[in-house]
Amino acid sequence: MDTAKVAKTCILGDRNTSDIIIRLKNREGRPEWFYSHSAILRNRSKFFASQVSLPNSSTCIEIHCSEFNYDDYVELLRLLYLPVDSILESLGSVRSAVGILQTAIAIHCEDITQSCTQYLEAVPWDDKEEELILKAVAKLGPMATPILARIQPVDASATKNVFVSAVRFAMSIGRPCPPFGDELKTSAQEQVEFMLGEDEDMPLIAADDEVKSVVRIGLSNICSSFENELSSLLLESNLVCDTAEDKILQTLSDIEWMCNILPKMDLMKDFVFKWAEISVSVLGIIEDEKLACVMWGLKVKLIQVTGKVLEAVGYGNVILPAPCRVQLLKTWLPYIRKIKPILDSKGNEDTEFPYMMTEDLCQSIEGAIVSLILSLPSNDQADILADWMKTEQLRFPDLTEAFEVWCYRTKSAKRRLVQGLDSVNNATVSL
Repeated sequence: MDTAKVAKTCILGDRNTSDIIIRLKNREGRPEWFYSHSAILRNRSKFFASQVSLPNSSTCIEIHCSEFNYDDYVELLRLLYLPVDSILESLGSVRSAVGILQTAIAIHCEDITQSCTQYLEAVPWDDKEEELILKAVAKLGPMATPILARIQPVDASATKNVFVSAVRFAMSIGRPCPPFGDELKTSAQEQVEFMLGEDEDMPLIAADDEVKSVVRIGLSNICSSFENELSSLLLESNLVCDTAEDKILQTLSDIEWMCNILPKMDLMKDFVFKWAEISVSVLGIIEDEKLACVMWGLKVKLIQVTGKVLEAVGYGNVILPAPCRVQLLKTWLPYIRKIKPILDSKGNEDTEFPYMMTEDLCQSIEGAIVSLILSLPSNDQADILADWMKTEQLRFPDLTEAFEVWCYRTKSAKRRLVQGLDSVNNATVSL
């Protein structure tokens, strides 16, 4: 019998033509009867076909459903009366399709199961809906393959290609960032961090030589851009204009972002060496008289980036030779010590002055400097501490802890020296 022709002449709920009743319990637990047609049920559902073909079959088939899937069963009964090619168009939401799919699986409706699967494979989901879908398709077997293809793990090569492309965009490698691309660039930077993994989850990408090579190229390009943009400031005729500062601030923000991903790729050392190499020239420009009273945002951002470098070196995450550590500290400590009270003074004069060193930033830099000082040879520590105590600005950074530790270590070292000499003298006398 042609199901389509039967469906045209039969309507769900028509008592005059119905020869079988489907009994469901509604949300309130009361039974509801749906006047149906065995010809349609038998052709569209193996479950109904088996029920109808029983020797002592009744004209009433009872389906046990709950308050949670009652609506799904009602909708499924409606879909049984639609032509197969109209089912897909009648599905209106992911949650509804998932519910109908589960009921279709339960009563073996292949046409509806196929349509729900096709629908779910094609429409977007959110995270919660994805969990529902995974539970629903667990019993589908090979039919679920198109749906699962959207969420199955990607092979390493494809993942790396996406990551490298994201890195190139995030660092504007090989092309300028389009005017409309700021949001996309920010998104690329966020997803690069996410793919490298920053919690208990497995990272999506392994930093192999090819990936590191791309990141090193990006780092080199960004640092070169920063140097060129900074040097060009002294050639600007109007330094009050925000355009030049905005451009270089964006580059510094990119460098600051790189400080978040480089440690995860064991590349922070590359940046630290580069920053140490250009520090003298950077400060030579930023302390020029032409920039004395402008570009406070740039100066604060410089301190933030330098803080990242001081933390990496001071806490031993990047290993530098002692002379390099001394040079790095002696280069930046005087500037940090000088700029902090200037910013504080401007903040006191104007409560809306936005360019301040926050308490967290100050604590972070102070801790890194103390740790860095204590890692230096004793004589270099003595030079830095003596210079600190000669200045008027003792409050920041406060090196009291480093001074106390240096005093204790110096006294202990002298005691060990004396004890060693006494031991040698005693040994000579006994001979």
